[in-house]
Amino acid sequence: MSASLLLVAVVAVIVAALCRRYGLSAPLILVLVGLGIGWIPGTPEVELDPEIVLFLILPPLLYSAAQDSSYQAIRANRRAIGLLAIGLPLFSTIVVGLVAYWTVPNLPLAAALVLGAVVAPPDAVSAQAIGRRVGLPRRLMTLLGGESLLNDATALTAFRVALAAAVGATASLWEGVSTFFIAAVGGLVIGLAVGYAVSWLRLWLTDPPMETAIGIIVPFGTYFVAEEAHTSGVIAVVVAGLFLGQRSVRLGYATRLQDDAVRKSIDAILESFVFLLIGLQLPFLIRGLAGESWIQVAIDATVVLLATIVVRFIWVYPATYLPRVFSSKIREREPQPPPRAVFVVGWAGMRGVVSLAAAFAIPMTTDSGGTFPARAEILFLTFVVVVGTLLIQGTSLGWVIRRLGVAADDAEQDRLAFAGAQDRASRESERRLDEMAAELADDDPNRHQVMMLRKWVTTQRNVAWEELGRGPEDIGESPTAAGNRMRLELLRIQRSVFINERDEGHIDDEVLRTALRRLDFAEGQMDREDL
Repeated sequence: MSASLLLVAVVAVIVAALCRRYGLSAPLILVLVGLGIGWIPGTPEVELDPEIVLFLILPPLLYSAAQDSSYQAIRANRRAIGLLAIGLPLFSTIVVGLVAYWTVPNLPLAAALVLGAVVAPPDAVSAQAIGRRVGLPRRLMTLLGGESLLNDATALTAFRVALAAAVGATASLWEGVSTFFIAAVGGLVIGLAVGYAVSWLRLWLTDPPMETAIGIIVPFGTYFVAEEAHTSGVIAVVVAGLFLGQRSVRLGYATRLQDDAVRKSIDAILESFVFLLIGLQLPFLIRGLAGESWIQVAIDATVVLLATIVVRFIWVYPATYLPRVFSSKIREREPQPPPRAVFVVGWAGMRGVVSLAAAFAIPMTTDSGGTFPARAEILFLTFVVVVGTLLIQGTSLGWVIRRLGVAADDAEQDRLAFAGAQDRASRESERRLDEMAAELADDDPNRHQVMMLRKWVTTQRNVAWEELGRGPEDIGESPTAAGNRMRLELLRIQRSVFINERDEGHIDDEVLRTALRRLDFAEGQMDREDL
């Protein structure tokens, strides 16, 4: 099994790398590749293990997303995010569950609600990736990101309650509400405690490799502790990630650079792995439906898929506009979004591996010893919802955004904000340089260093304003860009000389690595992304 999982990971990374190289949608291609590989004769069967997904894959992905999120933006949009991340999963659980109860033969209500909870949480990873590529307004990106951070906790808690009722455990409405409250509050407390402890430890260490190593194990440890305490591991990981993301500005630059590179690499591997793993499940799920009427199965799958897609629209439009009807404060504080923007939020409801993991976590038997009702059907219906939403909504989301004209140029506002902040930072730096120069004698050789630093600070300010005034249509090279180009050429020459010195035996590899590291940092200062 371990060899099979390793092979899946290798294939997934290769396919994802090719998709990124040629500008293709990696999640969709990976699912299709998994579907194809699953039918190759002799291919080892790789059944999705819910423990692997919930304990090894979900925590680092949530933690990374939380660290990249803006606490201020989430707080400013907490009402809208709460309606999407808490209200919508609960609404979807009930509505989709009732539709399945009325449609799927021999499916008890409790088991139907289990299915509703399983397919309730959207996976916003691919939606956010498409949104960044086509330029979704930042508020929509904040809503989708905030929803993805918290909706898993809501849906998985609802799943526990519905599952308890389906297997014969007592689960009244009050018990369900208290379970959700305890899980949420407990996860919040544990996440904050872990965040404080880890933040203090990393600042105390001042050791970039160990700080990054601690950051890698934080999501796993946080999730495990929270789950062992019978609270929400998802909420605990998200809170810890948000807290540490805010505190990351206190870390050294080497730790921040290293953290970012390591997290992005881990995210790329895990996201590729899970989407390929989704596609590989089809042969196993079909065998579980042996003897069933495929006409009835197709009808059930179509109805549940449509219900899952439509229920999101039924929720998002009233949730967007009704609060503004009844509250003047909301109307004054938040601009009313156009219906086309709300449609994009409704269409960005692709499901992911969390739904499949929850479905596979359904036990084979109930507490009374009987077989769990329609477990195979629930697994297959979940698979259809996940793959169907990825193929239908995932392939068309970018087109829908462009067709409706929802994309916005937040980049121009970012450049203006950055230029203003850089101007203030540069002027404050120049004020301090004036103080330093006043403390030096006229013949002090350090006055030359002050002059060089003043030129560097001036260049920083000029670059920010140059970028603000230059659009994609501008032709020609700015003075700063020309200077950077020349400096990069010199760095490449120096790098080549050091490598030749090593190859000719004049210096050893340790000296070469030290030299290359210094040159890399110098190049990295000029190779930042444009705001």
